[in-house]
Amino acid sequence: MRAGVVFILALVAGCSNLGYQEQPAGQYVVRSGDTLYSIAWRHGVDHRDLARWNNIADADRIYVGQRLTLSSGPVSPAAPRPAVARPPVSTAAPAFSWPASGDVVARFGERGILTTGIGIAARLGADVTAAAPGQVVYAGTGLVDYGQLVIIQHNDNWLTAYGHNRSLLVSQGQTVDRGQKIAEIGLGPGRMPRLYFEIRRNGDPLDPLPYLPDFD
Repeated sequence: MRAGVVFILALVAGCSNLGYQEQPAGQYVVRSGDTLYSIAWRHGVDHRDLARWNNIADADRIYVGQRLTLSSGPVSPAAPRPAVARPPVSTAAPAFSWPASGDVVARFGERGILTTGIGIAARLGADVTAAAPGQVVYAGTGLVDYGQLVIIQHNDNWLTAYGHNRSLLVSQGQTVDRGQKIAEIGLGPGRMPRLYFEIRRNGDPLDPLPYLPDFD
């Protein structure tokens, strides 16, 4: 697995307003706090594709003000994500465990701000645990709708995300085991305590429930 740690390089004066400028269609201007993984996650693409489309030889380094193309070629905003060829790899899912104890109160695809995962109601401050072993590739607040967010890369194809946390207990680049505590439950929609959980394969969000144990 790649190191997965993306170093953000600070630029000199002139970049302070990048967080407020309008993003050009089909492109993204890197802001302070972004990583390759968080940008790919925000736009629903695979981080490896994002690196290849922008000729980023070292995928662990991007810098504030860098302009990234979000597809393999010119596309309209409504155009589907283009298919790309990748070398054959195993697509078997890791053995996932539940990241929190509680009832599922929001399901994949339901109407809401975030529809690409599930919401798990739990006690405020309860444990959030890694659903499978892997490496933390993002830990921060750069994706506003997710609140305090952790993204874990499990292998070349599979990642999980854990949002709406009250506090984060891991840092970017850290290796974690399945069941290891990584965060504490925070407040989600309606100021109710819950965890927002996603599973993605090659950048595509999947319904987590079929991949979790004891699902009817």
